[in-house]
Amino acid sequence: MTIIDADAHVIEGVELMQELMTDFSDLIRLARPGEVGAVYIEGRAYPNPVGPGAGCPPTEGLCLERGINPFTPEGVLADADREQIGTVVFFPNVMLGLPGFTDQRFAAEVARRYNRWLAGYCRPHHGRMRGIGLVPIEDVAASVEILREVKQLGLVAAMVPACLKTRNLDHPSLAPFFDACEELDIGVGVHGAPGIHLPPLGAERFENYLQVHCVSFPFDMMVAMTAVVMGGVLERHPRLRVAFLESGVGWVPYFLDRMDEHFEKRGRLVPDVKRRPSEYMARGQMFVSCEPEESALPLAVERLGAQHILYASDYPHWDGSFPQSTKPLRERADISEAARRDIFEGSSRAFYRI
Repeated sequence: MTIIDADAHVIEGVELMQELMTDFSDLIRLARPGEVGAVYIEGRAYPNPVGPGAGCPPTEGLCLERGINPFTPEGVLADADREQIGTVVFFPNVMLGLPGFTDQRFAAEVARRYNRWLAGYCRPHHGRMRGIGLVPIEDVAASVEILREVKQLGLVAAMVPACLKTRNLDHPSLAPFFDACEELDIGVGVHGAPGIHLPPLGAERFENYLQVHCVSFPFDMMVAMTAVVMGGVLERHPRLRVAFLESGVGWVPYFLDRMDEHFEKRGRLVPDVKRRPSEYMARGQMFVSCEPEESALPLAVERLGAQHILYASDYPHWDGSFPQSTKPLRERADISEAARRDIFEGSSRAFYRI
């Protein structure tokens, strides 16, 4: 068994950030003394750590006190070895905020440069590192073009946020993007973060980052799942694969039950949905990441099937359990060996096609 970490985060390299700050000096820079945040993009802090829906303060984001080295490929691989992780799949760190950029030409160029940099970062390491591509999803036509580049670069999926600035993921204008994902056999990883200048989906009730963090990830994924399932996206795109990430798995059996009940009792209100929502997961279109110590994991395995549940560490962010991320799942007795293998490896191979 090769343990695959389906959702880790790469620290964007100094060379990439220097390139962006040189070529787009009017749009991206480091924070100045007295400013909130760490990076300013288009004049706004990313993530914005103050106000309703506040993002992570710069001093709180990483778990460096645990002896990690996420700043070089060699450091990442040494950390992965400590966890018995064979393959690390990278989502971005600072560039989680790209879907919130306002200048879409800038967003497209940053996405292209990031994707080329990430592919080069991963390539020398014999498949132990895999990357998720960025697209400027507000510009659907540019996103389709960049998605083809993502495929050529060998990146294994594309990231989208739980919602766009004024559109949900079931908006008809996004159909060409999902068509391209089907054509290219590229999965869609739904991932965001608070404070990236997108609608906070319930977390706007809080300004304390920890309260925001408790609410934002599961609420985001519930909104995204409602859009792609009850909005008919998975019915219209039967070969599309979507993963809902960094919110745990405990909420999913409940939420699928809720959507199934709504479909059974008032399905006529969603005429584009032709089957019970849980069936879209059963036929392999939906995946969700788990946290290895979750008490609800056995229930999720029973209800969803372990082949749809992804192991994810969230390395090197503070809310992951490194260097004890794999241990609970490796050792817990309430998960069968077959389920353990699916969660650690099989589901990621199915979603990412690796």
